[in-house]
Amino acid sequence: MSPLILSIVGVVLLVVVFLIVTYNALVRGKTRVGEAWADIDVQLKRRFDLIPNLIETVKGYKRHEAGTLEKVTAARTAILQAKTLEERGKAEGALSRGLQGIFAVAENYPDLKASANFVELQRELTDTEDKIQASRRFYNGLVRDYNIRLKVFPTNLVAGSLGFKAAEFFEIADAAEREPVHVSFSS
Repeated sequence: MSPLILSIVGVVLLVVVFLIVTYNALVRGKTRVGEAWADIDVQLKRRFDLIPNLIETVKGYKRHEAGTLEKVTAARTAILQAKTLEERGKAEGALSRGLQGIFAVAENYPDLKASANFVELQRELTDTEDKIQASRRFYNGLVRDYNIRLKVFPTNLVAGSLGFKAAEFFEIADAAEREPVHVSFSS
């Protein structure tokens, strides 16, 4: 074989190896992002399942705090109806604010704060919120790395032609959701 043919075969092999390595790295990144989302989803489901018990516990103590309970129930419904990651993030933020409101309401009712059921639910929800935050940070870190990989040269040429798309971050989308919860008690 002539040196020219060997050179062409060598270049073709390098391109094929590059494509295989790049494709596998993109698939690995996309899979890790999906796995990280599944971890968030598990924690969100856990929190979602604890909400009815918390609402029932609080309802038994104070009927006129219905507004706070309605916000939590509405946010829980919005989560079920969310179709995009952004909608889900907004609904989850509203649910977090509602839960903070319930805990703020509990401060005004010593009997509720002393209830073993409420204390256990509060502990479980706090633990779950911490896990959600950790999972969200991990997920967003993987999304960042994956999206960077999609955008850098020469991977961007391969990623676009193979249909890889940027992943969405899971974040609080509304500035109002970042503000502290304000609760007023009127008897």
